[in-house]
Amino acid sequence: MNVADELSIQLYSLRNHADLDGQLDALAGLGFRRVETIGSHLADARATRAALDARGLSAPTGHVGMADLRTRPEWVAEQASTLGITHLFMPAVPPEEREQPAERWQAVGAELADAAEKMAGYGLVLGYHNHHWELKPYADGTRPLEHLFEATAGAKLAWQADLAWLVRGGVDPVEWMERYKDRLIAIHVKDLAPQGQNADEDGWADVGKGTLDWPKLWREAANRGARFFVLEHDKPSDAVRFARDSRRYVLERCGR
Repeated sequence: MNVADELSIQLYSLRNHADLDGQLDALAGLGFRRVETIGSHLADARATRAALDARGLSAPTGHVGMADLRTRPEWVAEQASTLGITHLFMPAVPPEEREQPAERWQAVGAELADAAEKMAGYGLVLGYHNHHWELKPYADGTRPLEHLFEATAGAKLAWQADLAWLVRGGVDPVEWMERYKDRLIAIHVKDLAPQGQNADEDGWADVGKGTLDWPKLWREAANRGARFFVLEHDKPSDAVRFARDSRRYVLERCGR
């Protein structure tokens, strides 16, 4: 894999930096060739695609909200295709659905399995993106994410593994990638600051300046079939600094 060509970045990380044109100008200037969109970019896919094309950028992956998948899947597919997206990821269930019993997470899994089947009919792959709330164990030791994936066994639902959120959720990211390697297709590349640091950034760090061993995690992910590697920082104090420094670190240290 040519890391410089394949490396992407989640536009959510730049949401507080200028408008979309300013965000894309900054990323293209840093050498990025791929980005990952957020759900709101589907609202005017034609304009977003024109902005990407003008800068030589593509968006092979994007996020999509659960509400849109539930209420207008055909529209989602049409907008994604306009953008050139081939892989969509549902990044989070609504807040009111996160603290729920195991059977409800199984129901969410079944719902996503059905949505993945619909998206496949349009030539799109649908996957799930984890945070940490799906890892809070129940009394029996099982975790919500296990129940979600159990309900999608044999279905087309893929997985975008956010490894830093896995660590925050108290699990071993390599163990979980191995467990679900049959559906692993994308990785969010983000880092955790040392305990007590970067409080203004909610404890996140630029990739390579935190506690995660990204050269190792990158290899482990690639060896288990991950194809999309997407930089992300949930709350950077300087989004351009994050993009520039994280990209430099990855190009120098990862993918070898």
